[in-house]
Amino acid sequence: MSTPSPLHDIHAGLGAMFTDFAGCSMPVRYGGELAEHRAVREAAGLFDLSHMAEIEVAGPEAGPALDYALVGHLSAVRVGRARYTMLCHSTGGVLDDVVVYRLAERRFMVVANAANAAVVASELRGRADRFAAEVTDRSSEYALIAVQGPRSAEIVAAVTDADVSALPYYGSTLASVKGHELLLARTGYTGEDGFELYCSVAAAEGVWQALAEAGEPHGLLPAGLACRDTLRLEAGMPLYGNELHLSVTPFEAGLGRVVKFEKPGEFVGRTALAARRDAGPQRVLTGLSGTGRRAARHGYAVLSPDGARVGEVTSGALSPTLAKPVAMAYLPPELSEPGTRLAVDIRGRIEPVEAVALPFYQRST
Repeated sequence: MSTPSPLHDIHAGLGAMFTDFAGCSMPVRYGGELAEHRAVREAAGLFDLSHMAEIEVAGPEAGPALDYALVGHLSAVRVGRARYTMLCHSTGGVLDDVVVYRLAERRFMVVANAANAAVVASELRGRADRFAAEVTDRSSEYALIAVQGPRSAEIVAAVTDADVSALPYYGSTLASVKGHELLLARTGYTGEDGFELYCSVAAAEGVWQALAEAGEPHGLLPAGLACRDTLRLEAGMPLYGNELHLSVTPFEAGLGRVVKFEKPGEFVGRTALAARRDAGPQRVLTGLSGTGRRAARHGYAVLSPDGARVGEVTSGALSPTLAKPVAMAYLPPELSEPGTRLAVDIRGRIEPVEAVALPFYQRST
């Protein structure tokens, strides 16, 4: 049975359609995903992300523990800042991509994908054993609400005491919304400016309502997970289970920059990742742009000019912003160059596509 979000009653009252996501009942759409997608690109969208996992790592050696456990240099992150990084297997394969917030000198919060919460918590505990650090899964204590879009800063500034204009990208600060204390972060997964608000479960409804009321004159709409997926695809952002999984390393995904070999000490996966870096990837995450209205979906075959299968689509959709089909796929490096002519097999119909640079969409400011 799916666990309801702390905001389930609000979503039901708004007419949301629900889906089970990693054991959580979450809104997939409200009135329509196209309108929700456009609201985020043009104004703002309000998301419930309470299915995400929040795992605390605290103690005198919390920073070094995370340096060993993850591929990033987390002990170098300043208090009030965050970093995107990855938890990798000793083979170099990706177990999850995470965002790590440094809340205090000896306290961090690792935000993991819902489907991987148990794996991330277990791996962090095991890898932190040798350090003076304690790992605590606090997911049940948090609700997570996001405001994404070009009007998001105005909306959040209207309800919080924080100086929103001074908050940098991947920065965080303690803030208050209608008397509810929370962590306010400037980050997101849509390609737009945006904010994520980590609050207590008890505060969730009050925070959501305050944001909804402040956003109404700005064109804000509640937005579900369906449009979140098309937004992140347009922005070329990977999804665990599609672009990221145990069979690929950060280098295939074009994210080798997150692996910090220069940090002091050993870390899990260093040897395998160094070998992959030095050898160069045998396949590369590549953008595909099509024509017409038929979109390639996850698992569809990608074909070379002579009709040979050379890869498969990891994510694909009809882009609402660009009004054309877009997709991502892992392809041999020689076929990943922008302008390369390829094709996809869409249920037996061969449709032409062209390799393009990622992201498909990038905001102008």
